[in-house]
Amino acid sequence: MSSKSTRRIEAKSSRTANFACLLRAASYVDRRPSYSGPDHIAYVLVPAFFKLLLKSRWLFGLFSRPFFPSGMYEYVIARTRYFDAVFIEALEDDFDQIVIFGAGFDSRALRFANLNKGTRIFELDAPTTQQEKLKVHQSKKLAIPDNLFFIPIDFNKESLQDKMAQAGFVAGKKSLFILEAVTMYLPQDAVESTFRFIEDVSGMGSLIAFDYIYAGVLRRENKYYGERGFSLKTLARVGEKWTFALEEGEAGQFLGRYSFSLRDHGGKAELEDRYFRDSDGVIVGKINGTGAIATGIKT
Repeated sequence: MSSKSTRRIEAKSSRTANFACLLRAASYVDRRPSYSGPDHIAYVLVPAFFKLLLKSRWLFGLFSRPFFPSGMYEYVIARTRYFDAVFIEALEDDFDQIVIFGAGFDSRALRFANLNKGTRIFELDAPTTQQEKLKVHQSKKLAIPDNLFFIPIDFNKESLQDKMAQAGFVAGKKSLFILEAVTMYLPQDAVESTFRFIEDVSGMGSLIAFDYIYAGVLRRENKYYGERGFSLKTLARVGEKWTFALEEGEAGQFLGRYSFSLRDHGGKAELEDRYFRDSDGVIVGKINGTGAIATGIKT
């Protein structure tokens, strides 16, 4: 990973990680069908000021409008459920290991601890973001499961393989690798090296789940729902610039370069159908269409 892409994240806790936590907390207290989310930990983590905002959907909407483009709230809800399902599947199928890249304020190890029968979970992140997470967990008296291991890593100076091995990760085991809101913030060489690492250390039957943006967004083609609300310049100013993308329909080919086959793919239409179709068959939420989510399996 280049120093330019990580400089701000290494200096401060990731803003996008904080924003994602806020949206998951908002979903937790949202009582509308299809909008109500499962992440009670996110609600515990947000400051008291935001809890006051979340009590009024109108006030929260007014506050969040400048920060979140159209459909991003719905996308985070769908993305959370998607990755929750893959995480639960790995626990129920007795995967040996789960690795969460750029974990931010991910809470799955805590939320699904009762389902875990021995799977080791590794969270990787920049030291500043991880330290902030641990500090907040301590202040909220949230117990850390014994099978959860935190790996602070400076990608500019430290070896991913060495850090993982030191934390107890064992190569060749059946593992799940999660990259939630990660690939778009990395330069292409960092994405390629990360996926090569996963290819090298993953056992047969391993899964990789990740989301990504479409290349047309970086070209500013403005053809996707919610795209016009994005400010690529704003992301760049806070040091979390979007740099990597895939063309539509390229996910399977991309995974194939790293010995994974595309098992599942969800773009705007598929995610709306899965997560925002009500009991009458009506789509009740419009998801931001600038990207998609994919799962690959190593066979």
